[in-house]
Amino acid sequence: MVTHVKGSIGKSFLALAAAVLALGATMEVPQAGEEQKRHHALSLVGEPAYGPDFKHFDWVNPDAPKGGTVRQWAMGSFDSLNPFSIQGSAAAGLGLIYDSLMASSPDEPSTEYGLIAEWVSFPDDFSSATFGLRPEARFHDGEPIKPEDVIFSLEALKKSHPHYNAYYRNVVRAEKTGDHEVTFIFDQKGNRELPQIVGQLPVLPKHFWEAKGANGQPRDLTRSTLEIPLGSGPYKIKSVDPGRSIVYERVKDWWAKDLPVTKGQWNFDELVFTYYRDRVPAFEAFKIGEIDYWQETSAKAWATSYDFEAVRRGLVKKEEIPIRRVTPMQAFVMNLRRPQFQDIRVRKAFNLAFDFEWMNKNLFFDQYKRTESFFGNSELQATGLPTGRELEILNEIKDEVPPEVFTTEWKNPVNATPQDQRNHLRQAAQLLAEAGWKPKNGVLTNDKGEQLAVEFLLVQPDFERVVLPFKTNLERLGVRVTIRIVDTSQYQRRVDTFDYDIIVDSFPQSNSPGNEQRNFWGSAAADMHGSQNSIGIKNPAIDKLIDKIIYAPNREELVAATRALDRVLLWNYYVIPQWHSPYDRIAVWDMFGRPDKLPSQSPSFLQVWWLDAEKQKELNAKRGRG
Repeated sequence: MVTHVKGSIGKSFLALAAAVLALGATMEVPQAGEEQKRHHALSLVGEPAYGPDFKHFDWVNPDAPKGGTVRQWAMGSFDSLNPFSIQGSAAAGLGLIYDSLMASSPDEPSTEYGLIAEWVSFPDDFSSATFGLRPEARFHDGEPIKPEDVIFSLEALKKSHPHYNAYYRNVVRAEKTGDHEVTFIFDQKGNRELPQIVGQLPVLPKHFWEAKGANGQPRDLTRSTLEIPLGSGPYKIKSVDPGRSIVYERVKDWWAKDLPVTKGQWNFDELVFTYYRDRVPAFEAFKIGEIDYWQETSAKAWATSYDFEAVRRGLVKKEEIPIRRVTPMQAFVMNLRRPQFQDIRVRKAFNLAFDFEWMNKNLFFDQYKRTESFFGNSELQATGLPTGRELEILNEIKDEVPPEVFTTEWKNPVNATPQDQRNHLRQAAQLLAEAGWKPKNGVLTNDKGEQLAVEFLLVQPDFERVVLPFKTNLERLGVRVTIRIVDTSQYQRRVDTFDYDIIVDSFPQSNSPGNEQRNFWGSAAADMHGSQNSIGIKNPAIDKLIDKIIYAPNREELVAATRALDRVLLWNYYVIPQWHSPYDRIAVWDMFGRPDKLPSQSPSFLQVWWLDAEKQKELNAKRGRG
């Protein structure tokens, strides 16, 4: 299951971050006749670190001062304040205004603590889940959060966006079972993840969405809008300049501000997101102090772009924070909906033509490692040859998967020498020939007279330099290659409708995969506009493995099924794996405080840092400001 971080709802082509929830070892099974246990927290990878009487997390400063403004950037533009619709481009940070039934912990993989819901219970067959709502939970207009709002949210979200429709496919309905109680009914038993993914449900105000808007027309969650929505979270929208900026202000009387699950968090009074065309002007703004916090995604920039005055004077601090979360698969995605990519030999040839080692040395300053798995940096990664329960699972689909799954450990091609690259290009040319692509006037052509042509669709102009060496290698093979850079709105439309040959995509995972795998690789999602099945996979064997994961009765079965899925995805050559850094690279103007211990899964800047008034005063003095 996917953990939604505040400020990031639904699919994002910037691939921010996501991760996935885990299966509940803490879910004690009640005996027949016993009342179902009420859980204050759920975890799928062990016991929650904090009991029901905890006062606050140890990765926060419970006495962190509140105040100040933080300025950040976003790329491109936006034309909607509704993140729950496939229409339009939603503004950055909208998740900050919504509370969910439970809150994910950025320090404990696949763990949630009650937020709107004080507790959750479920029967031993996982056929339903009941949530007890806190009576004090309120929307920003003062209206209480009621079971009717939760029921409305489930129904409306499943209609408004394909992500929610797929994610909550097994949730048949929600019913009011008490004044502050709502029960979700599931259509299948044994899916241990469902209570937890239901806990991620953002709760929307029914009375707001069923009323008419400022224009006198009925509000519609399925459509884009610039009307400021009503929420219940730690922030609300203060002002909007459509396409240019959005400002959030802290809700000083937020109903949840003193709960143990939120204490010491969300400390900034104002959050400003300013939009820039791309990274270059945004970074220039950071250098002169118009942006306060920067998370660096470019290895070249990290190595060469931080020799400016503020860094030399110690006004801007750089830091590399080790990553302990599951490494996502970032990759060149080949769209299987295009006929040229339906042959596995073509996909394998493209992978052979990609020279990561040259790029890492010449473009990335040797800062990256090649990604080798869809579940890297975890026990879920397939290694060696399949054995034990994983082998048993794979044998059930033996005739439906590449034979190498059983005989060969999957590895990316490695170009340690120029001769390696020549050999790989030779192998790629042979594969393309076997697939029916022969040179004709310098371009690979099939028997129908069709040329092997591909377009790389990009949204980040600075990524073109990464694609160009790959383009050169493909052209050596006779592939006709073009690169198209479009604005964010056009890019999002084309991605949502699968109108591309090759894009760069990322598939965030967690320590406990589950229902979200259907949205990544499930056959039903391949034809669903807005889904995260950007590859276009329709593979019955993979559908079976997804079900094995979702209905895994225990952790051992989950790990075995996930390793099997990883192996099958890799051997089908659906993507060309890119790279990852073992660190989060951040740079900040030196005016912030933070806890001694940061959460293990993320720097959590907006969530747990704060403005240090003394540091800010010193910084302003050094910069000659009052």
